[in-house]
Amino acid sequence: MAKLSRDDFCFFHPLRVRWAEVDPQGIVFNGNYLTYADVAITEYFRSLDVAYPADLLKDGGDFFAVKTLLEYLAPARFDEQLEIGVRVSRLGGASMAFSLGIWRAGEQLTSGEVVYVHADAGSRRSLRLPDWLRERVQGFERVAPES
Repeated sequence: MAKLSRDDFCFFHPLRVRWAEVDPQGIVFNGNYLTYADVAITEYFRSLDVAYPADLLKDGGDFFAVKTLLEYLAPARFDEQLEIGVRVSRLGGASMAFSLGIWRAGEQLTSGEVVYVHADAGSRRSLRLPDWLRERVQGFERVAPES
């Protein structure tokens, strides 16, 4: 994983580190980076004009996280302004993988991946990603997602 190219990302969500998110060492507690990723993914959907989860629920589906991976390169500290880059790196039949990076003033702090599976909201059996969502993602991304 390691270093990512900011140029591969066309979506960034700004976030300022709050006091409640740092640990006694004065750095962001590791679990909070996944919260940052979740917030940024929600904003990514909003930038695609997707009301998450309402638009998926219309078809009976929803997303379920099946994999998260974070690599820490440098710590973030209280009151620092961060940029969370999100891009869809892979579109599978029923899944989508997000590549994530967190930067502070151009310095990469983390790299990561979150994989969602699209599934029936009740039974949680996988469902094919809706075509309308595929089209929006493919039309938005600077670097075409793998399939």
